[in-house]
Amino acid sequence: MAKVSIIIPTYNVEEYLEECLESVVRQTLSDIEIVCVNDGSTDSSLEILKRYAERDERIIIVDQPNGGYGKAMNAGMDRATGEYIGIVEPDDYVGLEMYEDLYKVAKENDLDFVKSDFYRFVTSDNGDVNFKYFALSKDPDDYNKVFNPSETPYAMNYVVNTWCGIYRKSFLDEFGIRHNETPGASFQDNGFFFQTFAFGRRAMIIDKAYYRNRRDNPNSSVKDPGKVYAANIEYDYIRDIIMEHPDTWNRFKYMYWKKRFTNTIMTLNRIAPEYKKEYCRNASREFNAAKNDGLVRRKDYEDFQWERMQMILKDPDSFAIMKMGEESGGKSSKNKSSASSAEIDKLRRDSRRLNDILNSNSYKLGFTLTAVPRYMKETVKKVLRNRR
Repeated sequence: MAKVSIIIPTYNVEEYLEECLESVVRQTLSDIEIVCVNDGSTDSSLEILKRYAERDERIIIVDQPNGGYGKAMNAGMDRATGEYIGIVEPDDYVGLEMYEDLYKVAKENDLDFVKSDFYRFVTSDNGDVNFKYFALSKDPDDYNKVFNPSETPYAMNYVVNTWCGIYRKSFLDEFGIRHNETPGASFQDNGFFFQTFAFGRRAMIIDKAYYRNRRDNPNSSVKDPGKVYAANIEYDYIRDIIMEHPDTWNRFKYMYWKKRFTNTIMTLNRIAPEYKKEYCRNASREFNAAKNDGLVRRKDYEDFQWERMQMILKDPDSFAIMKMGEESGGKSSKNKSSASSAEIDKLRRDSRRLNDILNSNSYKLGFTLTAVPRYMKETVKKVLRNRR
């Protein structure tokens, strides 16, 4: 049994695949197996995998017809034999010490999973690579200590990804944790993320970054403006799984709706303008129903999130117009996907009124007078989180 099985779900990534594979085969932890799932690639990806497999016996190729990210990941997880499982997207790459360091932490602390901070990067036109460090948590006190994620709904606030850590295979098998097999690459990492936190008992996050997440692949699913309801389908899937465990659902139901909300905002930022009004109206119906059921609580949201929530609840069309206005930003009114000039004018008037309020002496005085109570509130929330 290998210490870590690294799964690489592969579909038409010939431009980036060699860089990815080099970072994995050169890991300082040599006791690994590398499960490459070719999901029906039509470019030279399979040939690249075969070439690497010929010179490294640790590489296992699973070749299957195209079935989407979730199906490819599940095939890799089912084939894996390692004690722990890691995931590397084929257009990303990892630091050479990643799996040695994470495995050591996992073993020393008997963890169901351990995750680390990460980098995102883009390559400029002149070839320079620009990295940005991303912390999983905003709170430094969350790091480098064992916690029980199944009893810590707050941890759902950590940045959602599945690839910056390793997961004990026996833990994944015990709870049947796998990916949703929807077509394409449609946010199936959210379901895997949610399940690991809802059912994990021993976990840790560490404040060091190993993973390099590419953000300039034009074929990435996050850049597809036509996948309007893909995230909604994924969150329906999450809800159905978690509700099979009533105690777990009761602990996580509020965070479930918060994560669904943050994904709603991300979807609105991504989808084409012509879909935004319909999407906002649908979101308004969903969140009003959840609010009526007591599942949307003010204390779970940051101020800016709650303001957006209120707009979606009360005036989804205006919120959609606002998002279209942000994106149009001076684009020609001839673009049929843009909001109408009357709608943009209304948005600008509303924005001016908001700015007048924010710059008024009464607002500034009120903000100053409430500074101490707000600080005390945040301090109390932090103390309560640390006690959980």
